[in-house]
Amino acid sequence: MQSGTIMVKDMHSMRDADTVLDALLSVWGIDQAEINLEKNEAVFTYDERMASSHDFQQAIIDSGFTIYSDDENKLNVKEENESHENM
Repeated sequence: MQSGTIMVKDMHSMRDADTVLDALLSVWGIDQAEINLEKNEAVFTYDERMASSHDFQQAIIDSGFTIYSDDENKLNVKEENESHENM
């Protein structure tokens, strides 16, 4: 699993945050997602074999919101592997 963070413009209410969250959770490969309304930030984990940064960006755009672009250093899809220990 990989993790990612996307900064979303113009989220002002919990309704906006829920719309973005629903859009992200509809992307194939997203494992979980959270929205931090105060930071205008979407944080999620995903299976990199099923989804890419383009998929996340497009889902947010399709839901009516704008993301900060790569050149503004506000899109950060991290290439971090998350380990899951089985007990």
